[in-house]
Amino acid sequence: MISVHEPIDSGGMLHPELRAEHDPNSIMRDGRRLDHAEGTSKPLRVLPEPQPRGAKVRGNRPVDQQEAAGRFIAAPEHEKMHDERLWDLRQKRDREMHGIAEWEELRSLASAIKEHTLTHLDKYLDQFETNARANGIHVHWARDAAEHNQIVHGILRDHGAKSLIKSKSMLTEECGFRAYMASVGIEVTETDLGERIQQLDNEDPSHVVVPAVHKLRTDVAELFSRTIGTDPDNTDVHYLAEAQREATRPLILDADAGMTGANFVVAETGTFVVCTNEGNADLSANVPKLHIASIGIEKILPRMEHLAVFIRLLSRSALGSPMTQYTSHFRGPRDGGEMHVVLVDNGRSERLGLEEFWTSLKCIRCGACMNTCPVYRRGGGLSYGATYSGPIGLIIDPTFNKRKYSNLPYASSLNGSCTNVCPVKINIHEQIYAWRRVLVEEHEVPLAKKVAMKAAGVLLSRPMAYRAAIAAADTALAHLPRFIIYNGLNAWGKHREVPHAPKQTFHSWYHANRGGKP
Repeated sequence: MISVHEPIDSGGMLHPELRAEHDPNSIMRDGRRLDHAEGTSKPLRVLPEPQPRGAKVRGNRPVDQQEAAGRFIAAPEHEKMHDERLWDLRQKRDREMHGIAEWEELRSLASAIKEHTLTHLDKYLDQFETNARANGIHVHWARDAAEHNQIVHGILRDHGAKSLIKSKSMLTEECGFRAYMASVGIEVTETDLGERIQQLDNEDPSHVVVPAVHKLRTDVAELFSRTIGTDPDNTDVHYLAEAQREATRPLILDADAGMTGANFVVAETGTFVVCTNEGNADLSANVPKLHIASIGIEKILPRMEHLAVFIRLLSRSALGSPMTQYTSHFRGPRDGGEMHVVLVDNGRSERLGLEEFWTSLKCIRCGACMNTCPVYRRGGGLSYGATYSGPIGLIIDPTFNKRKYSNLPYASSLNGSCTNVCPVKINIHEQIYAWRRVLVEEHEVPLAKKVAMKAAGVLLSRPMAYRAAIAAADTALAHLPRFIIYNGLNAWGKHREVPHAPKQTFHSWYHANRGGKP
């Protein structure tokens, strides 16, 4: 057993190119390579390869995550980079975890704080509104995505604003905010590098923390050459980042309004906190005179002393770094400015009433469950066709639309790793399993799967029929031609070999060796 006081040597678990132990460009401290956060890993050497696109979303029809993931896996350079990069983040998270003796106590405390707050949500939201208004903040309430967008549009219209800069916010993605703003003639510019890349490529974020992690450097070089005029053959990350900065900075300086989300909201003080590694939230909040913050109602915490618990957990869980570069507290408008907060429900109150799924509201959007999930790492975040991907998406997305996201809870091996790394101890894998049961009960399962499961249930409930079927299947596998076994009906055989049948079943072995005796 490994002591929580001892650091884990996970070098053998990382790809050699990610370790970069002898990289002359590495940052060293106390004789060791500083490898906090995803940006300090040595880039994998990649060959140019077209980027696979995300899931094909067709209205309310169920998203085919398996088909989209198959296309991502079929792009070996992208699949390898994505898998290795996110596993690197998972290992860095583990090293940080084992460096804090009280890590499990922090997780338990964070979970308890969230549970208490969510079960007294009305009280703390009222307290926040009272204190925020006393601080000079205008507070608005939005029942759903449409109302959120209309409220923000009204604020911008009242100020004659035609351009808006914003920092990263999953809530605004959830609300379809940019598309709405485009429809009313307001230009929105993402200031987070990853989000800006995704915006320029007309794609949704593929990860809640590193939204463009599915892209190779060659993808970004090609994209920037088309959109901001960079050299398509220059894939140097410093060149690309600086080019984007130079292209975006004038838009920031000339913007009429700024928008942020919030990682945490403190009821006691009427403040909200935004955590970033680029400082772009500070630019969005302070360069224009008008600052709008869109905040989900579940982000509330009772007191400032509780905030410290989550700050210690957030960046360590997300990127394996001790803290974010910028943890910005906003308590009121800047001098001569105006601040608005829009508190958004959008289905959260309804989810709070779901007995088996309400604890998903504890999520602090760290992405740790994504970084560890083998399905997410290999299939890519855009394969889910939803705002929230990975394990947390499997339990959140069906609350928005059971039919559209009815396939997603099956995109999991139920290995439990997501639950083990969750900083607020959400029982993610158990909720994924529970969603499968709910979807079956509410007839949101494809007919073919329903028929197959019913047939399996009948077979498994009759021992003699089951043993006869196993014997027939073993004989068939041993003698049938390959083209009959590997066909369109055999989903297992599409990506792997069917295992060889054992010479003896457990039942026949038990009967021969134990003779039915106890």
